[in-house]
Amino acid sequence: MEYVYAALILNESGAEINEENLTDVLDAAGVDVEESRVKALIAALEDVDIDEAVAEAAVPAAGGAGAAPAAEGGEEEAEGGEEEAEEELPETADEEDEGEEEEEASGEGLGDLFG
Repeated sequence: MEYVYAALILNESGAEINEENLTDVLDAAGVDVEESRVKALIAALEDVDIDEAVAEAAVPAAGGAGAAPAAEGGEEEAEGGEEEAEEELPETADEEDEGEEEEEASGEGLGDLFG
């Protein structure tokens, strides 16, 4: 996973994703670099638009539940998956509310960590 993260860092910074740059990022992170894995990742990313792939992967959590059955089994399963997702949403929302209350009570949360 470190190799993919290193490639994402290079992409975000505008640097070319090549063996040397990827190895430098991994070395800086203290990763024991395997040259074969670096070469394999560079070859796999050759024809990939990373920005587009990241945008496609950023699916909203509520939409993700109904989308998986559609991709796997067709429209009939997708309709069933949407009904299941609608039934689960109220329970999930209640659980999230409870989690937020616990975080507020304990003083822990991202807001407290970062201001």
